[in-house]
Amino acid sequence: MQAVILAAGMGKRLQELTENNTKCMVKVSGITLVERMLRILDRKNLSKIVIVVGYKGEELIDFITGLGIKTPILYIDNPVYHKTNNIYSLSLASEYLKREDTLLFESDLIFEESIVDELLADERESLAVVDKYESWMDGTCMILDGDDNIVDFISGKHLDYVNRGKYYKTVNIYKFSQHFSENVYVPFLDAYRKAMGANEYYESVIKLIAMLGTNELKAKRLDNQVWYEIDDIQDLDIAETLFPISTKEQYIQIAGRFGGYWRYPKLVDFCYLVNPYFPTPRMMDEMKANFATLVTNYPSGMSVNSLLAGRNFKVKKEHIVIGNGAAELIKAIFAKLDLGRLGLIRPTFEEYPNRYMPEKCIVYSSEYVGFQYTASDLMRYFTDNPIDTLVLINPDNPSGNYIKYTDLLLIIDWAKKRKIQLIIDESFADFAEIEEGEKNTIIDEKVLTSYDKLYVVKSISKSYGVPGIRLGVLASSDEEIIKTLKKEVSIWNINSFGEFFMQIYEKYEKEYKDSLKKIISARKSFADKLEKIPYLRVIPSQANYIMCEVTEAMDCDVLAEKLLRQEILIKSLKNKVCDGKQYIRLSVKTVQENNYLISCLEKIV
Repeated sequence: MQAVILAAGMGKRLQELTENNTKCMVKVSGITLVERMLRILDRKNLSKIVIVVGYKGEELIDFITGLGIKTPILYIDNPVYHKTNNIYSLSLASEYLKREDTLLFESDLIFEESIVDELLADERESLAVVDKYESWMDGTCMILDGDDNIVDFISGKHLDYVNRGKYYKTVNIYKFSQHFSENVYVPFLDAYRKAMGANEYYESVIKLIAMLGTNELKAKRLDNQVWYEIDDIQDLDIAETLFPISTKEQYIQIAGRFGGYWRYPKLVDFCYLVNPYFPTPRMMDEMKANFATLVTNYPSGMSVNSLLAGRNFKVKKEHIVIGNGAAELIKAIFAKLDLGRLGLIRPTFEEYPNRYMPEKCIVYSSEYVGFQYTASDLMRYFTDNPIDTLVLINPDNPSGNYIKYTDLLLIIDWAKKRKIQLIIDESFADFAEIEEGEKNTIIDEKVLTSYDKLYVVKSISKSYGVPGIRLGVLASSDEEIIKTLKKEVSIWNINSFGEFFMQIYEKYEKEYKDSLKKIISARKSFADKLEKIPYLRVIPSQANYIMCEVTEAMDCDVLAEKLLRQEILIKSLKNKVCDGKQYIRLSVKTVQENNYLISCLEKIV
């Protein structure tokens, strides 16, 4: 068995990274693609490795020579690499293909070694490695039958995304038997190149052979192995997270992305806090049905969108401003209010303290187990330690501590008497379990008008399960501030999808309330099962997340790293809670997902 690597291309889409190096010299986590590939192949007892070089070929050969690879390496030069595609590079190596069984690779790939091991172990003679199609993949796809026969090839521009579940992506790793290369592939390769020219792709020849129905080339389906094709700088960025220096570095990199996890389709996100039961499938269908219209039309301005927000939250439009997520409104209100001495409760959502001067922050830290506190605790502390503004997140993040509605009214009255500006963030309040007839929101005209220095922030993204369309509101009877905030944000600060969501929400309000009941039920079940994990202590929560102390001398970062190996992302609170103990935060997801996390936690010692 030999290997053939096609490494003649220029890699223009990688910009300055390939200005002085060929594409396969790009580094992922400090190691070049070509070195990583050659180290893997050097352990497979191959007869030789044939590399087709072109752009910066001499520099590539010099680099490889210095690696000390034991397997004999032969080089073939493609002098017209800038005018040809990979069909020409492979045709230059066709005589080698006809001599013995071959592993064929593109040089811009990074992959787990087990892919090669399984390819070699598979008794079938000629195989194309494929993986289930995911949204990050580009290029040619296949349709397979139950016997791994290739029944159709679909070019990237002809993919039917509605039926994408039936597609498999070619990984551009192949195993060709000597018989297949000599009697089938190479003759077709030569004929196709002569007929179509040198500016074609060798995959077209594979498609042609597959369409003949001889079934000599079978598909080799991957089973969760990791690989990536690096065409541009974004691919390189993602590859760094898939093939890190260490699991610790991988956790830091992935957590530091703060979202965009559709690029990691196997990752189960227990870090970010989103309602998994809303929107309902029917609401999603309505949004999909209007997709083209929403993409091709401008959203309305603030006057229309504040009217929608006011209707949905049953307050005057003059008392509410809608934002591109709550984060936009937090930034805006902090910039416009004279905060003075700012009261904070820690641990907390760091978006607030990060936007203010530390020396002007007066911090309340709960003395109770589980960071619990009451309205009385806060009023007593901040009476003894005077402040001008108080930020209260309710339920708090990450503890999930909740102050009920009647006690919030006491805090509002207390703040009014002392002329303390009060910012209450109730982004997670809808998830609180309340008694019959009790309220869990203070976005209410009667409450808002009782004190004009009360400002209520709410993230629609989190509780309504639509973080991708970025919605949040801020409500207050301070009409001057509301007017100012509306002027400060851009004229189209939310997109058409956000506006349409607000437009149709009323039809689905019952389903939203049902989703909250499901979350409450799932949270109870999840907490009960977490209690049985011997190294976790569950902190009671009224939000859609549960904070746990990690006991028995286990490091919370290490636990997060171990779960990441199982493709689960959780929130380590090591840098957020500094009391000498270890904590994590777990979002409440569907019962099935919660149970999967429990099963992984049970296996960790």
